[in-house]
Amino acid sequence: MMNIPRLAFLLILSALPLRAAAPAAAAKTLGFDASVMDKTADPCVDFYQYACGGWLAANPIPSDQSRWGRFQELSERNKAILRDLLEARSAPGGKRDATDQKIGDYYASCMDEAGIEAKGLSPVRPELDRIEAIASPAELTEALARLHYSGSRAIFGFGSSQDFKDATQMIAEADQGGLGLPDRDYYIKEDAKSAGQRRQYEEHLRRMFGLLGEDVERSSASARAVMAFETALARASQDLVARREPKNLYHKMTLDELAKLAPGFDWPRYLTALDAPRVRSLNVVAPEFLRQASVMTASVPLSDWKAYLRWQLLRAKAPLLPKAFVDENFDFYGKQLTGAKELRSRWKRCVDLTDRDLGEALGRRYVEKTFGAKGKKRMLQMVANLEGALKKDIEGLDWMTKGTKTQAQAKLAAIANKIGYPETWRDYGKLAVVRGDALGNAERGARFEFERRLARIGKPVDRAEWEMTAPTVNAYYNPQMNDINFPAGILQPPFFDNAMDDAVNYGGIGAVIGHELTHGFDDEGRQFDARGNLRDWWTAADAKEFENRASCIESQYAGFTAIDDLKLNGKLTLGENAADNGGLRIAHMALTETLIGKITPKRDGFTASQRLFLGWGQIWCTKMTDEAMRMLVLTNPHSPGKFRVNGVMVNMPEFAQAFSCGEGRPMVSPKACRVW
Repeated sequence: MMNIPRLAFLLILSALPLRAAAPAAAAKTLGFDASVMDKTADPCVDFYQYACGGWLAANPIPSDQSRWGRFQELSERNKAILRDLLEARSAPGGKRDATDQKIGDYYASCMDEAGIEAKGLSPVRPELDRIEAIASPAELTEALARLHYSGSRAIFGFGSSQDFKDATQMIAEADQGGLGLPDRDYYIKEDAKSAGQRRQYEEHLRRMFGLLGEDVERSSASARAVMAFETALARASQDLVARREPKNLYHKMTLDELAKLAPGFDWPRYLTALDAPRVRSLNVVAPEFLRQASVMTASVPLSDWKAYLRWQLLRAKAPLLPKAFVDENFDFYGKQLTGAKELRSRWKRCVDLTDRDLGEALGRRYVEKTFGAKGKKRMLQMVANLEGALKKDIEGLDWMTKGTKTQAQAKLAAIANKIGYPETWRDYGKLAVVRGDALGNAERGARFEFERRLARIGKPVDRAEWEMTAPTVNAYYNPQMNDINFPAGILQPPFFDNAMDDAVNYGGIGAVIGHELTHGFDDEGRQFDARGNLRDWWTAADAKEFENRASCIESQYAGFTAIDDLKLNGKLTLGENAADNGGLRIAHMALTETLIGKITPKRDGFTASQRLFLGWGQIWCTKMTDEAMRMLVLTNPHSPGKFRVNGVMVNMPEFAQAFSCGEGRPMVSPKACRVW
């Protein structure tokens, strides 16, 4: 199961639909392709349109998607590979080893729609009955523990994480949770769109309760209760911008202190129900949230609690319940929230679920089939070159003093590089997979992962651990681990192509590597030292200069309009925007160094420098539904694709020089922003 650390900075998927003026191009392309550009556009006016216009014209959003871009193209190709692997291993019997048996039977069980339909609600009926039998607020403790074991974050999330002040140790952690809408703002914003989505959500809740067999009167009352319950949780929740500040997320306390903070929950009883390791202290990420949530144990009627718990159970189990639940779940979360027109094929959903619950077992087979040693060797060399470029960049900064530079260089030198896949694959020997028991397999998978994370409490950090599966099309930097992680899934065209020239590869995966490296020195990452501890290693003067430079990027991106009158949130997206700007600049430096003494003739009519910028532009070619765009801007720390391209170009004199863009052109900012 992929469970990314809260502070990990992902490359993530983001995009922007554009009106294309270019002639239609071939709809299928794997890597960089000059034919999918819009050469009628002026690169100095709108470089995104210039790099992507032909692709945008030729690639409508598929009906089962809410966004479509180069990330999704690659992800779909990976899914097809995984499907072949799983179908070859899903036939019973034969000479399957334990790994193949588990992934094959899990997938086959998920694909057995007839079997799932025949079972109806019987797999969840025992838990529904237990919820209905709750007779006092004290009994909510065990119900929450059971839901947490099954993959739900009802009310709050509980698990383990690195200690912010001692990155060598894992400690227990409790954090806010419990919402069915994407973010707290969906519950409290007063604009017409948000109010309309709340009405749609409440109607969705009513229909889901109706599928349980509740009559109209009871299902309506249950829906109203859940809406009121979650709204109260939302009002107590930290907002996304506040959660970008590490100090707002670290409140280490003893169990006695937690009990005084949130007396409505019987914490020892909860931990006993989890069979958790001994907890001496823990990080309470959002204290005010837990305080308010604990008050609700007494202030909220037990009948409303039961409605909320029934909903949390349904929401967690819906993907593997009968078709009526799957369809209703998609109608709200797919159609209404993101604008997708049809449910994804069953096999795609089952591939994703297998990857979620048996990710390293499936990933091992994926790597055996797809990832070559030659590509990994070239990737490692690129990483070394990019780290060298960032080292040179830091050394040459005129705004940072020597002492802070020394600390920064030490942190850079300590970054661990994880490329492709883990050195040691996870052992799923204790996870039972039973053919024909789709929901049971998912529950056991969730329990296996939850128990694995609980078992880390009080133990040293395992720095070899990965938090992404090998087929994942993404990458991340973790400031507490101080490592960059590039799964094999993203090390393919258009990001990395072993047959392509250095310029395009440095513009693609090279800039992505630079992006992740730069996260170690953005507004969040810079607060952690080389060992991953939350520690201020900056002089006051250097910190102030950094903040001044970062505020330039914040203000610049806050001026970009995503859709209608909805502008980007400059504070929320600051770290990712700074990493995009720094990452591409570092990649340009590394490419320049790599090409010294080499003859680099034009390819496709473009210089090496131009191809680097085009390589970056084309990895972000993406279209989105209006609904998905709205969700992205409101909840995601990444900017839409257009601004991940044009927002960087306006700040790079190297781009202006490469494409001969003079002062005053739209792609040349009169006040260029730069941190790294």
